[in-house]
Amino acid sequence: MQLDAEHLVTELATRIGTLSDDTAVVGIHSGGVWVAQRLHQMLKAVPPMGTLAVTLHRDDFSRIGLHPQKKATDMPMNIDGRHILLVDDVLHTGRTLRAALNELFDFGRPASVKLAVLVDRGLRELPFAADYIGATMTLDASQELVLTNDNHHLRFDVRTRQLHKKTN
Repeated sequence: MQLDAEHLVTELATRIGTLSDDTAVVGIHSGGVWVAQRLHQMLKAVPPMGTLAVTLHRDDFSRIGLHPQKKATDMPMNIDGRHILLVDDVLHTGRTLRAALNELFDFGRPASVKLAVLVDRGLRELPFAADYIGATMTLDASQELVLTNDNHHLRFDVRTRQLHKKTN
């Protein structure tokens, strides 16, 4: 299955429809931020866009370590009582989303949080579901779907990764 990331962003914006004036778009680094930037503009969101860096909230931090590119959270608005559209590129196990919610709630208590993802690839380990999905696809556990941003052109790559053996 070939995925056109640019088309999926447009499709996702259509599925989301209109945002209320108090809904803030917040992207999860890195791919979710790229998608959120496009959605923020396409949906004419009123509040400034926020970004979340989730590395320090991940439950696999001790196993995978720090991401080589240090990202920072930027929340330029008060989120207390505000509706949040949380954006990520790929929903897989749910662990990134759990970390993102922990980071988000460090900044306040939103009225609601809805999730928009370009691709839901299944194989959930935590009980999360997206409210808005661009496409659904299944990949082998040894594959990962990576969104790249090449000169402002979004593209998906399927990569094979080394699976970590569990040790007791």
